Amino acid sequence: MRALIIDDEAPARAALRGLLRAHPEIALAGEADTMKCAAERLGRGDYDVVFLDVQLRGGTGFDLVPLVRPEARIVFVTASDRHAVRAFEVNALDYLIKPVRPARLAAAIARAAAPAAEPSSPGAPAPALAPDDSVYLRMGNGTSRFVALTEIAAIAANENYSEAHLGDGSRLLVRRTMKSWEDALPPSRFVRVHRATIINLARYRGADRRSYETTLLHLDGLAEPVRASFRFLPELRTRLAALGRQV
Repeated sequence: MRALIIDDEAPARAALRGLLRAHPEIALAGEADTMKCAAERLGRGDYDVVFLDVQLRGGTGFDLVPLVRPEARIVFVTASDRHAVRAFEVNALDYLIKPVRPARLAAAIARAAAPAAEPSSPGAPAPALAPDDSVYLRMGNGTSRFVALTEIAAIAANENYSEAHLGDGSRLLVRRTMKSWEDALPPSRFVRVHRATIINLARYRGADRRSYETTLLHLDGLAEPVRASFRFLPELRTRLAALGRQV
């Protein structure tokens, strides 16, 4: 993949350039440090992914989005997360916070290398997340926000939506299916315990066996226990054992 780096700070470009050296699948096609230079460089079309800063002298990275060739992927790289929602609204592939961590850059590159899915395709797989990632959620009321996976205690099905139960006791009605959650969540931390429930294993605190078919799971941050179905218990035990825990 051919990459462009657009950032008005020379140290930031150098840092990202250094991180990209660890990825032989990436060839640096060029750099730009001003709006004018970036606009000219984007017009050449000899690139597959653009690492784009948000705050640029004389404008913003969002002003340059229309100039990016349609087939290329955009990864915003910036010092603040306050523009993250807008970045995803313009179909950015990823959003990296400076200083960029090597693992997050590697995840962004892996996403850039994956075949592009149509945004409107209901069967399109969600990008895989790491345990310390944040997930971009569109709520049922039309708003959107980022939520750290560590904040999510459980996810429950709610007709055509799902509810994210957060550790502070709040609930978010989300426009996301349970299948989409399963495809995106890191399996080392999240597991389905019922056909309608997924839990965060990092918040597991114990279990009460009520009957052959029902076990109640206690999760940190939730006032009420979560019901686990007996047919999901073997997988729950396996996942907990991998973390040195047991049901």
